[in-house]
Amino acid sequence: MTDTSSALRIVWIYPDLLSTYGDQGNVLVLKRRAELRGIPTETVQVLSSDPVPEQGDVYLLGGGEDRPQILAAQRLRADGGLKRAAEAGAAVLAVCAGYQIVGESFGDDDDNPLAGVGILDVRSGRGQTRAVGEIVADVDPALGAGRITGFENHQGRTAVGPSARPLSTTATGIGNGDGTEGAVQGQVVGTYLHGPALPRNPALADMLLSWRVGGELAPLPPAWGERLHEERLAAALG
Repeated sequence: MTDTSSALRIVWIYPDLLSTYGDQGNVLVLKRRAELRGIPTETVQVLSSDPVPEQGDVYLLGGGEDRPQILAAQRLRADGGLKRAAEAGAAVLAVCAGYQIVGESFGDDDDNPLAGVGILDVRSGRGQTRAVGEIVADVDPALGAGRITGFENHQGRTAVGPSARPLSTTATGIGNGDGTEGAVQGQVVGTYLHGPALPRNPALADMLLSWRVGGELAPLPPAWGERLHEERLAAALG
């Protein structure tokens, strides 16, 4: 999408399976920050029984428990719409279970590898301990999203392959388990950050919007997210 006279199409994937920590907040913030800049939006909610439309601008996936995660991965692979949309240049934000799903593989309850959707070059398994608590990480400077913060609750450990790169490096928290957090490949972003991620990190929301709008975004008053971000960041760092 480069013409702001047309609607930015936000596609919320499988909220019936992947919405553990209020992940609808990511949809609402992305929509609101676009509309405050005069960019019309359309939100499409795709249930796990529905086909995934291929004409979206930004696709959002949330977190989920082990069984729903496995079911979601199976259905997304069989459907193919998300993969085709990503390959055509759509932006994707995938959180926690969603992050693992869009990778090449992830572990089940017994850490047996299961196939992911394959739009992000990461492979996830299960660690010995669970990562629970606040996390702070510094985004790759090339992306311009600064320092991000969120809440993590997962047992995943994720290795980033050569076609992707880490989204950020951790200041506190576990993230991928190797000092990095999340991954990015083209316009596909994965992260373990809940909170939800975009309400807590407006610069991350604007990064996704700028990719799809095709240019620099007009600034918004700090009341629209930046103050909350600073408060959360200060609290996480103690």
